[in-house]
Amino acid sequence: MPNKIFKVIGLMSGTSLDGLDIAYCHFWKEADKWQFEMRKTKTVVYPKELFKLLQNAVNLSDAAHETLHESYGNWLGEEAKQFIVEKNIAIDFIASHGHTSHHQPHLGITFQLGHGQKIANASGCKVICDFRTQDVKLGGQGAPLVPIGDKLLFHEYDFCLNLGGISNISFDKDGKRLAYDVGMANMPLNYLAQKAGLAFDKNAELAKKGKLNQPLFDALNELAYYKKSYPKSTGYEWFVAKVVPLLSACKSIEDALYTVIHHNCKVLTDAIKKENPLTGSRMLVTGGGVLNPLFINTLEAQLKGIVEVVIPPQKFIEFKEALVFAFMGVLKELNQINVLKSVTGAAKDSCSGIVFVPKK
Repeated sequence: MPNKIFKVIGLMSGTSLDGLDIAYCHFWKEADKWQFEMRKTKTVVYPKELFKLLQNAVNLSDAAHETLHESYGNWLGEEAKQFIVEKNIAIDFIASHGHTSHHQPHLGITFQLGHGQKIANASGCKVICDFRTQDVKLGGQGAPLVPIGDKLLFHEYDFCLNLGGISNISFDKDGKRLAYDVGMANMPLNYLAQKAGLAFDKNAELAKKGKLNQPLFDALNELAYYKKSYPKSTGYEWFVAKVVPLLSACKSIEDALYTVIHHNCKVLTDAIKKENPLTGSRMLVTGGGVLNPLFINTLEAQLKGIVEVVIPPQKFIEFKEALVFAFMGVLKELNQINVLKSVTGAAKDSCSGIVFVPKK
C-alpha cells in the first residue's frame, strides 16, 4: 500500500485513571520511514461511578468483572462515536488499549477491560484491541508496549520516558530496543491527593509544602521490585500490596507527596545512569508527570550533565500513548511486528491485537 495514509483513533486509559485519552492520527511512510500527524485529541474524565468501578476492578467477582468489561467497552465505543461526530472525521479503525485491571505476567495473567466487540458495535467502526495477551502467552511481560512507537516514530531520541501512573523507559542497546517499567510516577501521587479530597495535586501545590520523610524515602527505595533485572513490568496490584502500606505510615500528605517525588526521581536517575548514556544524549519525556513542576524540576536537576530532558509540546505530553496504540493498530493491520521480544522477554516478536467488526 504505497503512500497510503492510515486514519486511526487511538484510545488509552492509564493506571493513573485520570481519564480516557482519544487521539485521531494519520500515519504514512516516506522513504521507508514512518511519519505521523496527531490531528485531533480529547480527554474524557471518567464519570464518578465508572471511575470507582475501574479503580476497584481487580477486586470484582468474575461475573461483575465481565459485566464491567462489556459496559466499559460500550462506553468506550460511545465516546469514540461522539468524538468522530464532534470532530467531523472519517476513520479506518479504532485501536484501543483498554484499561488494565489485572497484570501478573509471572502467572500468565493480564487483562484489559473494554470488550472490543462492544466498542465496535457502539462506535460502528472496526476495532483492534487486546495488544498484551498474546505476548504474555509467549512468556513475555505484555508490557511496556509503547517502545515499538518509540523506535519507529521517535527514533531521534536516545531515551523515551513516560511518566503515567507508572514510569517506563525505552532505549536502544547493542542493536536492540529495550524497555521496562522503572517504577512509579503518578499513581502514588494521585492516590495521596485523593486522600486530601483532590483528583490530583495540581501544579504540585501540596507537594511543595512538604519535606522529605527519611523513613518513607528509605523504605520506598528498598522495594524489591527495583532490584529485579529487566525485562520487568508492574501495575496496580503491586502498588496496593507493597506501596500503600508504606504511604499509610506517613501522617502528612504533603510530606508523603514530596518524598514520593524525590523517590521517583532517584529511581529514574539510577536507572538511566546504569545505561552509561553518551555525552549529549537526549531523553523525550511525556505523560502526566511532566505537568507536575516539582517532579520534572527535580528530575532535571538530578539528571543535569547526564542526559538532556526534552519536554515536547503539550499534546505529545498527554497523548503520546494514545498515538502509539493507534500506530500499533496500523502495524497489526499490515501484519507487521508490533510487540518486541527484546522489550517484553517473550519467546518471539509478535503481531498482536484482536480485530472486531461491528455486528447488528
